Amino acid sequence: MSEFVEHLKEIFSPLGPITSRKMFGGHGIYHNGLMFGLIADDTLYLKVDKASIHYFEERQLGAFEYDKKGKVMKMSYHLAPEEIMDSATQAELWGQRAYDAARRSYKPKKPK
Repeated sequence: MSEFVEHLKEIFSPLGPITSRKMFGGHGIYHNGLMFGLIADDTLYLKVDKASIHYFEERQLGAFEYDKKGKVMKMSYHLAPEEIMDSATQAELWGQRAYDAARRSYKPKKPK
């Protein structure tokens, strides 16, 4: 898993500094403190929102799903297209779309 994470940090580096954190048996991929990628079962998922989901749906790139007490839960992360692993241009394009979705959906925590 760590080789895969390091590879993703490299391919998304045109966005700027990329970090990762272990979470729920996978990893979160971050830029500027915002999670824009999710790795689960050695599969990369990218953040989507209303403005970007059509790119993923057009390509039939499904949502990340998990089971919660017998109910299937879908998250706002969809499969990443395979070509981003071999194309710096595609990695930057799709990474920027995911990061933009993360920025648009970010809600700052309210002070207590």
